[in-house]
Amino acid sequence: MKRLLAVTCALLLVLTGCGSARGQGTGIVVTTNILGDITRSIVGNAAPVTVLMKPNADPHSFAISAQEAARLESAALVVYNGLGLEEGVLRHVRAAEQADVPALSVGDQIDPIRYTAEDVAGQPDPHFWTDPKRVRKAVEVISQRVIEHVDGIDAGVVRANTARYLEEIDRLDSWTGERFAAVPAERRKLVTNHHVFGYLAQRFGFQVIGAVIPSGTTLASPSASDLAGLAEAVRTAGVGAIFADSSQPDRLARVLAEQAGVHVRVIPLYSESLTAAGGGAATYLEMTRANTEAIVRGLAGD
Repeated sequence: MKRLLAVTCALLLVLTGCGSARGQGTGIVVTTNILGDITRSIVGNAAPVTVLMKPNADPHSFAISAQEAARLESAALVVYNGLGLEEGVLRHVRAAEQADVPALSVGDQIDPIRYTAEDVAGQPDPHFWTDPKRVRKAVEVISQRVIEHVDGIDAGVVRANTARYLEEIDRLDSWTGERFAAVPAERRKLVTNHHVFGYLAQRFGFQVIGAVIPSGTTLASPSASDLAGLAEAVRTAGVGAIFADSSQPDRLARVLAEQAGVHVRVIPLYSESLTAAGGGAATYLEMTRANTEAIVRGLAGD
């Protein structure tokens, strides 16, 4: 009788898919390419990882196909940034959650900060990857959720990959701090295309003077008064460089530089998207190193 009951229960579990804490889908789907690179570094070959956002895309506005949307709903785990970043695909993530697909909003797990600039004050800042220390926490959280929800994955492989990658993040964090030490305190002032470096500023002691686009999203547009006010702030602070996202046209930054009436260089950064291989920021580690060197070059002075 006991054996019969055990067999019956096993059959019911197979037929209904119940009784497991793991996802019933297959593979891991990641929304942004930055989180995609991080997740692939953790998972390695232990499970397939699909990244929806293409290189050099805008995380605020990129869209996905019907086939990609269906893949979200058949995944074992969905990893997304959250905090309002993926405005173009959030409804698809919500649909996957409603279909009982486990989904991880990484930004909610890393002690997020809120914008302080007047135009976006109080809103959560989703750009946590500019602080390697928070990325370290993200790695730990993603690793744990992968082991919990991806059926059949080799947990030992994931843990070993995670340990190796955490060591790389720790080295990156130390190196970044050492490089920023070359920038005098009075020069640690940032003006960017939009509000994207709040976590970096908090972590490494920079002051965010302002952003050309007065928002936490690239979907907004500045008014003439916004530009005039920021130009005055640039003149007052004596900022010598404006940093523009490499995947976005820097026309607005150049307009601001002209309105400021002073010599201000426009320096590209890889702020919200990775590039294709060979593009200068194909991985999170490469992106952070490139941005650090660009900021030091722009602010440290000759």
